[in-house]
Amino acid sequence: MQVLVRDNNVEQALRVLKKKMQREGVFREMKQRRSYEKPSERKTREKSDAIRRARKLARKQAIREGLLPAPPKKKPFERKAPLPEIKARTE
Repeated sequence: MQVLVRDNNVEQALRVLKKKMQREGVFREMKQRRSYEKPSERKTREKSDAIRRARKLARKQAIREGLLPAPPKKKPFERKAPLPEIKARTE
């Protein structure tokens, strides 16, 4: 995996790298490999993952075809205006 660092902006490059690793599933795999997983547990996990993926795909397809209502969209985060500064009196 490769990330370009522009203008010595390491923080931004790290953010991009983490996002790529998240998308590739590296963190999930690292978490799974921390401890030994029995073959029977692995089979049940993979089967449940496959079922979850199939349900998600079917739900998206049903939404696209209009059989299910689309979930409500989230509102974008709105920042509040900063509070006015109160100047201390000097007497």
